[in-house]
Order: sequence, then C-alpha cells, then structure tokens
Amino acid sequence: MAIKQVELYTDGACSGNPGAGGWGAILRFGTKEKELSGGEPQTTNNRMELSAVIAGLSALKEPCAVTVYSDSKYIIDAITQGWAKKWKANGWMRNKKDKALNPDLWDKLLSLLELHQVTFIWVKGHAGHPENERCDAMAVAQSRRFL
Repeated sequence: MAIKQVELYTDGACSGNPGAGGWGAILRFGTKEKELSGGEPQTTNNRMELSAVIAGLSALKEPCAVTVYSDSKYIIDAITQGWAKKWKANGWMRNKKDKALNPDLWDKLLSLLELHQVTFIWVKGHAGHPENERCDAMAVAQSRRFL
C-alpha cells in the first residue's frame, strides 16, 4: 500500500514577543481537511511556529509523506540546513557559548521527523497564500483569547 501524501500548512502568531500566542495548522489529505489550533498566555512567536508543525505531524495516525508549508525561516532553515540536528548533537548548544532556544520543541519535532517523510517549503507570510492566511487567522484568534 502506498504511503499517504499529506499537506500541512502552519503559522504562529504572538501579541508581543514574548506575549500571548497562538498557532494554526491545516492538514490536507486528498479532499479531506482538518484544522487545528491552540495557544499559550505567555510564549514567543517561534514557539508558536514550532507548535503548529508539531501539532500537525502529531495528529497523523500513521507514517505519511508530508509537505509542510511554513512562513517561518527559523523552522525551514533549522531543518533544511541541519542546524536543529547539530544543536541536539551538541547538547542543545548553537555554538560554544550560546544555548539553542526551544530545545523541548525541537526535540519533539526531530522525533516526529523520524516517523514521517517530511519536505519543508517556505511560503511568504501575509502575501495572499490562502492556507497561510487561514492559519494566521486561527493563530491570531487563539492568541487573542489570552489578551
């Protein structure tokens, strides 16, 4: 049986950084779609971006081929350039003196990437991309619950 091809659109938002935050994700398999969202009262934009990807991948019930669309260069570059794996291998240090931020979330994401075949694609945020705009709206709505 062929592995399922899934699209995952994600975005995070933060009112203040740190501040009230939210994230939104859309999972799409064929004609089926599932929207997920959540937030935290005191967080950062990068934590919300990571939370959206983690929530989307965690919602999958079996290993899938997933294309993740994100406007977060932080996530895209850390994964595609291999930075996150290096941080983990170096005890969550970015270099000899700087700690990597959000090691708890990076660890979760790296574990999920071992379960699925994931491709990351950067999309320009706030540029009319329909799914990115929808994820942004969900993220902002979640962040407003804490204001």
